[in-house]
Amino acid sequence: MRIIDADTHIDETDATWEFMSGGDLAYKPTTAYPSNPDPKLPPARYWVIEGKRQVRFIRSDKDSGTTVETRELLDIDARLKHMDELGTDVQVIYPTLFLMEASENPEASTATRKSYNRWLGERCSHSGGRLRWICMPPVQKIDTVLEELTWAKEHGACGVIKKGDREAGKYPADPYFEPLYAAAEKLDLPICIHTGSGIPDFSPAREFSHGQFMRTKGAAINGVLGLVLHKIPMKFPKLRIGCIEAGSMWTPFVAYDLKRQAIKQQGRESVGVLGVPLIDIPSNVFKDNRIWVTCQVDEDLPLIIKTVGEDNLMVGSDYTHRDPSMELEFRKELQARADKGDIPQSAVQKILYDNPKAFYAL
Repeated sequence: MRIIDADTHIDETDATWEFMSGGDLAYKPTTAYPSNPDPKLPPARYWVIEGKRQVRFIRSDKDSGTTVETRELLDIDARLKHMDELGTDVQVIYPTLFLMEASENPEASTATRKSYNRWLGERCSHSGGRLRWICMPPVQKIDTVLEELTWAKEHGACGVIKKGDREAGKYPADPYFEPLYAAAEKLDLPICIHTGSGIPDFSPAREFSHGQFMRTKGAAINGVLGLVLHKIPMKFPKLRIGCIEAGSMWTPFVAYDLKRQAIKQQGRESVGVLGVPLIDIPSNVFKDNRIWVTCQVDEDLPLIIKTVGEDNLMVGSDYTHRDPSMELEFRKELQARADKGDIPQSAVQKILYDNPKAFYAL
């Protein structure tokens, strides 16, 4: 059985910024270390962009199940060999640094994103098509997205990342982003709403846990809900949308909530309270709006399949990241659930290969 890992990552490295030149060099990220490190804490380092710090992870090979050579794409053959050991044919790669917006400056944001795209496109070009990647669009310079997405598509990108909360100061359904959706639709690239935030947050890392859900999974779920409410899939009838790394247990609630909103609108003299438009909910909000969702293999998959459908679920390993989303052995675990009768055997082939192939147009 062929397998497409729908959600993997890389760790950006110093080489990521070597594609910057001219005036962009003023925004080149540098690496810094704590001036007075606490010996009781794990070692730390940071990316510094315009004087602001973002975490640059120092990962454990044992905990992550990866090596620095595979995480930073220093050795493409080593990553491909590990994929063979895991039984994976294709990995789709998302960023690490850019999961949280690193700069409010349009010049800095665009410069770092373009260099990232060129670095990742170059590294993946040595994989024989087995490493595909997700483009970082220049959302703070929206008039340039078609040019950047066209370049990315020509160099192996198979999707476009989008944050589900405010990005460039606006929510995903804002008309501001329509040029992005039009370009993605034209180029047959899906919009990938990955966990993370488009709102910079330069507070100490210890405070991240206070708003973790809102800035990660909650943001992605909100993005999908907003696009459906404001009929973005109807405006762009060939556009595919994905919710990546937020799990799938939220889907029954969103389907229920949308249906309840539609029912409660019936018979009202005024519709559009608080800006919510008139809702027309299809029988399957995900399939009919061309929304794919990555699931975790230990979730309530019978309920999720009933809600989303077999054809719109995918799975990813979260390769390189050591967090609750990590599932390097998702293939074995998903097949085990089918063998126990938890889910249909037909769903395994779809979730592991057919659905991500269709979503990413691989």
